[in-house]
Amino acid sequence: MSLEQEINKRKTFGIIAHPDAGKTTLTEKLLLFGGAIQEAGAVKSNKIKKGATSDFMEIERQRGISVATSVLAFEYKGKKINILDTPGHKDFAEDTFRTLTAVDSAIVVIDVAKGVEEQTIKLVEVCRMRKIPMLVFINKMDREGKDAFDLMDEVEQKLDLQVTPLSWPIGIGATFKGIYNIWEKNINIFSGDNKQKVSETTKVEDLSSPELDTLIGTTYAENLRNEIDLIDGVYPEFDMQEYMNGNLQPVFFGSALNNFGVRELLDAFVDIAPTPQSKETDLRIVEPYENKFSGFVFKIHANMDPKHRDRLAFIKIVSGKFERNTNYFHVRQGKNMKFAAPNAFFADKKEVVDESFAGDIVGLHDTGNFRIGDTLTEGEKFSFKGIPAFSPEHFRYINNADPMKAKQLEKGIDQLMDEGVAQLFTLEMNNRKVIGTVGALQYEVIQYRLEHEYGAKATYEPFSVHKACWVEVEDEKSEEFLEFKRVKQRYLARDKFNQLVFLADSAFTIQMTQDKFPSVKLHFVSEF
Repeated sequence: MSLEQEINKRKTFGIIAHPDAGKTTLTEKLLLFGGAIQEAGAVKSNKIKKGATSDFMEIERQRGISVATSVLAFEYKGKKINILDTPGHKDFAEDTFRTLTAVDSAIVVIDVAKGVEEQTIKLVEVCRMRKIPMLVFINKMDREGKDAFDLMDEVEQKLDLQVTPLSWPIGIGATFKGIYNIWEKNINIFSGDNKQKVSETTKVEDLSSPELDTLIGTTYAENLRNEIDLIDGVYPEFDMQEYMNGNLQPVFFGSALNNFGVRELLDAFVDIAPTPQSKETDLRIVEPYENKFSGFVFKIHANMDPKHRDRLAFIKIVSGKFERNTNYFHVRQGKNMKFAAPNAFFADKKEVVDESFAGDIVGLHDTGNFRIGDTLTEGEKFSFKGIPAFSPEHFRYINNADPMKAKQLEKGIDQLMDEGVAQLFTLEMNNRKVIGTVGALQYEVIQYRLEHEYGAKATYEPFSVHKACWVEVEDEKSEEFLEFKRVKQRYLARDKFNQLVFLADSAFTIQMTQDKFPSVKLHFVSEF
């Protein structure tokens, strides 16, 4: 197969949703249809069970706690599909945001009863910022929930999306009869008797034919005809180009738990979802079909086992072909490195691969050389853009609890920040270190890991900050900027890339500061 054919086979996407909207279930069912697992339920149980000490070799070989759930790959209809699983819990939102830099499209899962929830809004915003094409899957149609038209309105208003349905539910909850597939013009009847099997689809060329009445009953048939007429009048027709540009989002209905509507989603996805896309660097735009390999680190997965300090760096391949035991150039460190055992992920197995192509995700063993956002190339010096740091929600001072271990603490914090567990801010006034995280859960993780992996003890003390704002200013010598620095000096800090950050104590302060110093721009994202 030529390089181009290999790359065109690949579709890499992420599933995003508010916790409990049915993300894991949908992932499972996609794997089930893709033939990657034999029975649903297999995704949940693949965490390696910890046992006796003799298991360490096994764990070592497998490398990871739930590596298999981070990347799932399977073949379907001649395409290689890579799903990047994102944690739904909002304490790990930062991880999810970064995973979105490595996908070419996304599926947004929405619960029919709860509609659009806050976590969904945040994640969709990131996709919109990046112009990532999105498909919307409205889940749990077999339960009572909101009316389909109301849901479409809610998606349009709350998520600021332009939608068009490619399938439409017939009834809902107790009266749920099935789904009319607008994309393929057929009807899939939902039978309540056996919820695990997918009933056959019936082709309905013409909605006005009496056979529709026999299939679902006259009342439902009439309803469906009226609704489809309404849809034709209200929603735009599906346009491939608009979807690819991130301006139009197709919507599907179904119930992942009952395997219902999932195959329609997968079939349409394989037809319309984008193949690997080009990505911007600080020098030029890199196209997937270039002969030379390039890629970037979007996630680092550390081994929780202190005896084996190795980490797995997840690399998204942007262009060309990655080969095992070949020298590649680490741009930030300016040195060549080669990898003897790059890992690829296939459903629930992890195997060493000889070659991977643009669109794939490879896991590289890392002894501390990588940090999030690093670029690997075949020698060209550019860095991929677009791996942002978002403003944390929680802030605490970090103090060294054991003066003899200052060095270990420093090293530990440094490495954990490279991994993207949290963000470090150093106050300009007194050089005190402040750690900012997205979720309060992170602090326990940091403390535990500093002690167990680096032998350092740390304590925290509260520091009341509402948001970290990255400061952008055109003229650093302007009087306004110097005045800003003088007035706000107690709240100014540097992040680990030495960018100036203003730690504001309330939304009101941010508003006042922007009014008072109009030339000083404040950003909630580090990439501007």
